[in-house]
Amino acid sequence: MSSARRSRTTASKPSPRNRVLARLRVFATDVDGVLTDAGMYYSEAGDEVKKFHTRDGMGIKLLQRAGLITAFVTQENTKLVARRGDKLGIPEVHQGVLDKLPVLQAIAVRHGVTLREVAYMGDDLNDLTALKAVGFSASPADGLLPIRKVVTYVCRAKGGEGAVREVAEMILEAQGKSPWKP
Repeated sequence: MSSARRSRTTASKPSPRNRVLARLRVFATDVDGVLTDAGMYYSEAGDEVKKFHTRDGMGIKLLQRAGLITAFVTQENTKLVARRGDKLGIPEVHQGVLDKLPVLQAIAVRHGVTLREVAYMGDDLNDLTALKAVGFSASPADGLLPIRKVVTYVCRAKGGEGAVREVAEMILEAQGKSPWKP
């Protein structure tokens, strides 16, 4: 076989990471520190405020349109998260979760997939066991060092600054569903 032909054959094979991304059926994420900048903002009246990045929201909507189940799994329990989940049409919003792995396992069973078909994004120690168990794991660029050391992918973007969109586009590209292709 000629070297030119070998190069074309090799180039057409998906990378190991793209093979993993191509089989994903569920995208789950922590909220604080992934979808937000990890800040806790309070008004004088005591209201809690969080900033969500609209491009992350669009990334989630694109994943849904491509057929992926989306989920929030967070230790916090706030009306803000419920409202954001409602706005994005997230079918699986789980708040007040201390041990996230059993929740991800239940989501997988409910939707007839394995943990190998689940992607999870997290940034802190309470995400560690879940990140180690899923098929694809990611952390924002500013996730804690122990998290960044164990995940499959560390984003270029920080939490609340487009990290979810970055991963969403990787998944869509690997599945041949990139929003950028006509």
